[in-house]
Parts: sequence; C-alpha cells; structure tokens
Amino acid sequence: MPTYLFAQQVIPLYTGAIPNARTENSVHETSTTDARGIVRVSGVTTPTLRAYFPDSNRATGTAIIVCPGGGYTILAIQHEGYDVAEALRQWGITAFVLKYRLPDDRIMIDKSIGPLQDAQRAIQLVRENAANWHINPHQIGIMGFSAGGHLAAMAGTRFQEAFIPNPQRVSLRPDFMILCYPVISMTDSLTHMGSREHLLGAHPTAQQIKDFSAEMQVSSQTPPTFIMQSTADPGVKVGNSVAMYLSLHAHNVPVEMHLYEKGPHGFGMHNPDTPDQWMDRLHNWLISNGWLPKQPAK
Repeated sequence: MPTYLFAQQVIPLYTGAIPNARTENSVHETSTTDARGIVRVSGVTTPTLRAYFPDSNRATGTAIIVCPGGGYTILAIQHEGYDVAEALRQWGITAFVLKYRLPDDRIMIDKSIGPLQDAQRAIQLVRENAANWHINPHQIGIMGFSAGGHLAAMAGTRFQEAFIPNPQRVSLRPDFMILCYPVISMTDSLTHMGSREHLLGAHPTAQQIKDFSAEMQVSSQTPPTFIMQSTADPGVKVGNSVAMYLSLHAHNVPVEMHLYEKGPHGFGMHNPDTPDQWMDRLHNWLISNGWLPKQPAK
C-alpha cells in the first residue's frame, strides 16, 4: 500500500440530516471501471470529503477542494479526483476530493441545487475545521473538471446565496477557483447539453439558464481564477472557458487562462497531445498569488 494512503481520511459531509434529500429512495452508490481504466462513481446519496493531508514539514496552509467531472451523471473520481489530490498533497496543499450528490429527482427535492449544496458545505466544513487541520481559512480554493468545473464555478459565483444552513455565517466564498475544461454556460449556444439536462431538465426556464450560467453570475467579488482547456475539446466547447475569462476580466477579477491547440476532453492532469504540463502552469500561478511559497533561487 502506498505510504500516502495513511494520510487520507474520509469525512462525512453532513453529520445530521442531508439538506434537500428525500427521506426514502432506492438509489445505491456504485463504482465501476470502464475499458479505459476510468473509475466511474454513480448513485451518491451520502456525500463525503476524502482528505489528503500533507506531511507536517511540507504543509503550506493552503487547501483545495477538488470536484471531479462526469456530466452530472457520474464522477470520474480517480483521475479527476484522487490522483489530483495526491499531486496537490505533494505540493504541501491539503486536498479534499468532494464526492458530491449527482442531480437526481429520486434522491433530491430540487435536483438543480443538490451539487451546489454539497460544494458549499465542503467549503463551510473545511473553513470550520481550518485550525484543527492546520489550514489558513483565507487560503481555501475550489477546483473542478468538466461538469465539476461548472460546480466549482457556481460555488465561486453564487456564494452570497446560502443553499445550506449556515447559522454561524461562515464565509462560503472560495478564495480562488481552478477550472479545468469546464462546463460554464447553460445557454443553447455553449452548453454541454447532457450536463444541462441532468441538472436542469429538458426544458429549463430562461431564469434557470441565467442562474446556472457562471459567466452571467460573475461579480467584482468573484475569486481569482485559473482556467485551462484544449481548443480542440470535442466534449465541451472552448467558448465556455473564453466566456468565463471575458466575464472575469470585465469585472476586474484576476484571471489566468491556458488554452492548448490540441487535446481531448477529460484528460485529467496530463494532456496527451502536448509535452507541456499544465499542472506546472497551475503550480506557478499558485506561487505568484501567494498560495504556495516561492521556490528558492537556484
């Protein structure tokens, strides 16, 4: 067993009643591995955080909540979750993989807000336990891939609306966002239709489309953002990333974007069509913004 597994801990997201959950349902969580080796988790009814704690001598105080993608139908929880969290842990970041509920009328009263409730609770839980986990409460970011990128962007743009109980008024605003080949818009021209239909149904209202289009929810209070995608992405139109970049820039929110000429969708940490490693760009961005310490001069 790899030694880093001993630094992991699975934490229930809720200790009491799960908000927006139906009291009775027949859905059961399943995990399968497809022909490409992609681990696919579905039927999540009890959301959790899997924590990856860095060694104490490397801990930086920064934390990142990782939201795997999967079109709001499954969670690609290994290569867009656990593998990413371990890489972040090696940087001295406390990483949390969010196993969030997927929108499903069978388990939720309002499926459109279920994933966002879990993302907000993850931020709330990490911030509440910041001292215990040796985390700086002002250095908590959220990272998402594909539909998980949409979830992260929702958390970073709609934090002023509490979709969960928050009696202590804990800030639900992430301090930064990392959006990887993200679904951003619910508009007809840009959206990933599968993600939209699973989240909002086949016939969303104009108000729903606006409310769940992250580029329309950006304000001057939206946190600094890192965006990465391939312009050749066959799954999610690159216009999603561009629209988010332009909206952030228009609101004077610090934003850095890396667009690769080539690359598929859903490649996780390693784009097979370029020798460049986008995780190196992310590492540099985290350093330049003070969320990781500067590297000693050679």
